[in-house]
Amino acid sequence: MPRVPRRLLDRVDKGLEEAVEWLKEMVSIPTVNPPGRGYRDFIECASRILRGIGFSVEVHDVPDSLVRSVCPECAGEPRYILIARKGRGRPVIQFNGHYDVVPPGQGWSMDPFKPVVREGRLYGRGAVDMKGGIAAAMLAASAFLSEADGFNGTIEFALVPDEEIGGVTGTGYMLLKGLTSPDFTVIAEPSGSDEVWIGHKGALWGFIEVYGKQTHGSTPWVGVNAFEYMARIALRLVDEYIPRLKERRSRYDYGSEEAAHPTMTLGGEVRGGAKINIVPGFYAFSFDRRLIVEERTGDVEREINEAVSRIASAYPEVRVRVRVTNRLEPAITDPGNPYVDKLVQASLEANGVKPRLLVCPGGLDLHYYSERGLAAVAYGPGPEAAAHIADEYVDLEEVRRAARTYASLLYLALTQAPT
Repeated sequence: MPRVPRRLLDRVDKGLEEAVEWLKEMVSIPTVNPPGRGYRDFIECASRILRGIGFSVEVHDVPDSLVRSVCPECAGEPRYILIARKGRGRPVIQFNGHYDVVPPGQGWSMDPFKPVVREGRLYGRGAVDMKGGIAAAMLAASAFLSEADGFNGTIEFALVPDEEIGGVTGTGYMLLKGLTSPDFTVIAEPSGSDEVWIGHKGALWGFIEVYGKQTHGSTPWVGVNAFEYMARIALRLVDEYIPRLKERRSRYDYGSEEAAHPTMTLGGEVRGGAKINIVPGFYAFSFDRRLIVEERTGDVEREINEAVSRIASAYPEVRVRVRVTNRLEPAITDPGNPYVDKLVQASLEANGVKPRLLVCPGGLDLHYYSERGLAAVAYGPGPEAAAHIADEYVDLEEVRRAARTYASLLYLALTQAPT
C-alpha cells in the first residue's frame, strides 16, 4: 500500500509551472566558471525563492586566498555558500546543488542566457547541469511544506560554487569548516530519474616527462630526440600497462561493462618542441587514469611510477619523470544505506520506477561527503548527455519526476517512523 499521499504528488505537479519560472530566472544569471562572475546575483535570487518557501537562509563567504590558490584567474571574484534550513533536529536531509556553469562555447542556436521553453525542454547554459536539479528540489520542498502537517528533522539546501573547477572552494570548503553535517545528501546532478549514482570513479591526472638533449636539426646525431623516446614509452604503456587494467573489474554496477574497469587515456595534452629545425630536448604527454571504487590514488600513483621506471630503464639516453597534477579519490555510499532505500522507495511511489543504483564514471562533489563518512548520492533531472553541450537543455518532465521523488523522500524520511 502506498505510503506517500497522492495530494503531495499532486501539489508537485501543480507547482511545476512556478518552478519553471524559478529555473528561467536562475539560468538567466551567467554564473560562468571560470572566473565565477554573477555569483552574488544568483545567491540573491536563490535566497529570495527559499525564503518565500519558508526557509531561513545564511550565506558564507569563501576566503579569496583559498580561491586564488585553486584558480588564479578566479582571484577577486567572490564565492558564496548558501545554506538554507527548515525544521529542527535530526535527521537532516540535504539537497546539494552547484550553481556555477561551464562557459557556453560555440554552436548555440540561441542566447545561452536567455532561456526558452520549447517542446517540453528548457534551453540554456546550466539548465541540466545543474540548475534544473536545484529548481526540482525547491519545488519538492515547497510542495512538502505545503502539505505536511508536521515533520521531525530538518530540510537543508546547500548551494555551492565551483564544482566545475573541482569543488575545493565549494562543497569541500563547506564540509571542511563544518558548516553542515547532514544525515543524507542528494546532490541534484543530472543522473536522470531512472538512475541513482551511489558513487563515482576516482581520477589520477598527470604528465610523463621525457628529457633528452636539444640541438640543431641539421645535426640530430649530436642531440637526443625527446619526442622519439616519448613515443616509444607511450606505445609500451599502451602495449604493456593498459591491457592489465582490463583484468580488474569492480563489484559495483557502472552502467556498462567497459565502465566497470579502470581505464587510462594517454595524450590528451602533449607538450614540448620549439621549432621545426630543432631536435627537441623535452616532451611530455598527459595521462588520465580512472579508478574503480576498490582502488586508491596512492596505490595507482606507485603503480604508474613502477611501470614507467621499468620501461624507462631500457632508454638510459633520456631522463623520465612522472608528474601528478590532480588526485580524486573514488567515492561510494553503501547501496544498503536506509536512506538509499528510502530514495528508491520514493521513486517507486512517485513515478513507478525503481532506479538503478550505479557508480558514475565521472567525478562529482560526492567524494567530499564519503571522505567524512557522510552518506550521499547524486540524483536529478536529465538528460545527462545534454550537459556542457551547445543548446544545453533540461527535460521538464524530468524536472517533474525528480521533484516528485524528492518530495516523496522528504515524506518517507521525515514523517515516517524509523525502521
